[in-house]
Amino acid sequence: MNLSIAKSVRHALLPLAVGLLLASGPLAAAEPGAAAEVMALAKAQWSAEDQSKTAAQAWSSVADDYTEFNPVVPTLVEGKATAARFYDASLQSGDKGMVSEMINPHVQVYGDTAILAYNYAGMTKDHSGKMQPNLAKSTRVYVRQNGKWMLVHANFAPVVNPTP
Repeated sequence: MNLSIAKSVRHALLPLAVGLLLASGPLAAAEPGAAAEVMALAKAQWSAEDQSKTAAQAWSSVADDYTEFNPVVPTLVEGKATAARFYDASLQSGDKGMVSEMINPHVQVYGDTAILAYNYAGMTKDHSGKMQPNLAKSTRVYVRQNGKWMLVHANFAPVVNPTP
């Protein structure tokens, strides 16, 4: 290939290559509103849980192969059915969620995958009426399946004070 043709090809391909690199980053392949959609799904789940609805009622956007790390179970919780048993058992305590807030939300969307990271701040009233704060550093991973965002993994880490 002569030098003139090679230079022309480079000039033609450079903008395409830069465009492809930019398009492969966060939010590039997402339709407008994907971030708002996944945040709304998390908030809808919280609302149902704060109303003490069962997992069957509250977890319509949780995939069957869902996995979770949480501060209660020391190992990976595998499967929606297993996680639901723990959640439904917790309803027997009489504790009631009073407030659930998402602070500092950050969403990264890569095609049909969305990662929602946020600080969770909630208040729970126990069966005796005592209020307890519920704080966590949370990550939720959603995958679009059959046109619907489904929660496939979550990590709920407790907030701990650093030791000096």
